[in-house]
Amino acid sequence: MTILAPWPADLAVRRLFLKDMIVDAYIGVFPHEQGVTQRVRINVSFGVDDSRDLTEGVDDLSRTVSYETAVLTIRRLATETHTQLVETLAERIAIEVMKDRRVRVVRISVEKLDIFSDLDSVGVEIERWAME
Repeated sequence: MTILAPWPADLAVRRLFLKDMIVDAYIGVFPHEQGVTQRVRINVSFGVDDSRDLTEGVDDLSRTVSYETAVLTIRRLATETHTQLVETLAERIAIEVMKDRRVRVVRISVEKLDIFSDLDSVGVEIERWAME
């Protein structure tokens, strides 16, 4: 569920995404959440600068971001240390993804699964823009 507004039409970006990544993360503030993992679903969309003339070569790796690098980074952030809040994990992911200067905007959702029996998930969605 995306509730954020669409990216501006005049923004020349190529939208890449990682959809429904399930990670066993060390996350949570309550005593029963310490020292154990919980399933989280992570979605990431990032807009990569696509302002160059398309005749320069669409099939060019330098014009995109490695999915593998992003996936490995997210796995590391979710599992290397305990994070209390889904908001914090989302911000950490945004910071890491935005280290690639080609990324102009990133949208991230982090959802804790299996929290309430009558809900699919609870979570947060953030959007961050690169500052020129």
